[in-house]
Amino acid sequence: MSQQKQGSATIEILQAFSDAWNRHDLPALMSFMHEECVFLTAAGPDACGTRHVGHAAVSKAFAGAWTNFPDAQWRNGHHWLSADGQRGVSEWTFTGTAADGTRSESDGVDLFVFRDGKILEKNVFRKDRPRLPA
Repeated sequence: MSQQKQGSATIEILQAFSDAWNRHDLPALMSFMHEECVFLTAAGPDACGTRHVGHAAVSKAFAGAWTNFPDAQWRNGHHWLSADGQRGVSEWTFTGTAADGTRSESDGVDLFVFRDGKILEKNVFRKDRPRLPA
């Protein structure tokens, strides 16, 4: 894995994080998250969506993606980092089938803030559209 200055992230970290999502590997996902992690969802009651703070809350929220869409995948990933490796972006296309058989497909991005080479904040933005018929 390539290294940048101490405390910064790498493209390889973002790719491995993306791969863990597609494997539905919660322990691997959480291994990339900083102890003080924050997850801001694409939807929720607040302007930021819903804010989940700390490993337990973030882990529960991440697992919810696979509860709602058991076949969830984030495809066509592209990843970028700021020059100092303290911020990053992942672009993707989400696909998944809900329990009622309707399908979801949307493009989105994750905005990341890193601390000590781990994800401190994951902030999701998604182009939402109506579900597709089964």
